[in-house]
Amino acid sequence: MFILGNFIDALARIVNIGLTLYMWLIIIRALISWVNPDPYNPLVRFLYRATEPVLYRVRRWIPLRGLGMDFSPIIVILAIIFLQSFLVKTMLQVALSLR
Repeated sequence: MFILGNFIDALARIVNIGLTLYMWLIIIRALISWVNPDPYNPLVRFLYRATEPVLYRVRRWIPLRGLGMDFSPIIVILAIIFLQSFLVKTMLQVALSLR
């Protein structure tokens, strides 16, 4: 059973790193949106392609456009923090119990 525990532990750590990296992509995209970025810049295009599918779904689900500010990055960051606090910690506790 310790092999399954180690596997779940490693998987939880990878999920945590992935969520952290995606959170930083969201933050960078939000910061870049304050300036007028070149839409043909490869970095801007990558950030747009990596974050827009999630942000679009949040915008469609919670329409807050009338306020003049896009709150979708904040909502996605809060969801990532929730997943790190709940999902990753639960996976680590399951891995610990299997050892």
